[in-house]
Amino acid sequence: MATLSTHPDCVPVVSYRFGKGATDIGRYIELGGYESARKALALGPEGIINEMKASNLRGRGGAGFPTGLKWSFVPKQSAKPKYVLVNGDESEPGTCKDRLIFEQDPHSVIEGTIIAGLSVQAKMGFIYLRGEYRYLLQIMERAVAQAYTKGFLGKNIFGSGLDFDIVTQTGAGAYEVGEESALMESLEGKRGIPRIRPSRRFRRWSDSMADPPSSTTRRPSPPSRTSSAWGAPNTPSSARSAMAARASSASAATSSVPASTSCPWATTLKR
Repeated sequence: MATLSTHPDCVPVVSYRFGKGATDIGRYIELGGYESARKALALGPEGIINEMKASNLRGRGGAGFPTGLKWSFVPKQSAKPKYVLVNGDESEPGTCKDRLIFEQDPHSVIEGTIIAGLSVQAKMGFIYLRGEYRYLLQIMERAVAQAYTKGFLGKNIFGSGLDFDIVTQTGAGAYEVGEESALMESLEGKRGIPRIRPSRRFRRWSDSMADPPSSTTRRPSPPSRTSSAWGAPNTPSSARSAMAARASSASAATSSVPASTSCPWATTLKR
């Protein structure tokens, strides 16, 4: 793993667990891990969304769209299943912020995905990594397996009576798969090219869905740093940009899972 260093005056936000052994679930829990997921279970979907809106957390996909507002757009009464998709493709040349998160703090991505799923009442999340990140896939799969063993994923998570599964997947290294609809095409086992973008892409999987980079999903994980009191004000600043870089507003969509067994994750679901 990379050797990390910080300026004496720096208050770590993205990296505050880096270098502390947080890839292991036991150590992650010692550092406050999964407390926010428990808090989210107590808040319920509306409470989570209200907390996210009050925090003014914004996505890091480029537009800075408010995360809580985005999550609130997902239809609440839809009869179709809902999914959370974490975009960790990070295919922009020279971009490596997600790589460090997956390498140093993978459980924070899992916890953030759980929180996003609870907010939109989804029962499954997908963590998509770029094709060149094979070694990170091993780290993420180990972390996911640990979360299943602890009862934080799968049936009856945290003893709550709710179910939530996470599947990891990598692409083949295509640059354009960083675009959300192309990523979904790739996830479904198709050629990773963008779809025609609908006006409300978070509504249906068959159209598209909002899926910013994994830096927004990770943001909801630390308990003391997820309350609205610690949130970002409306005026942009470099400090807040650094703060928001640790979250990746995991996206949600509604639709039926494609029935084709040619999907690359079709067999993975049989845990």
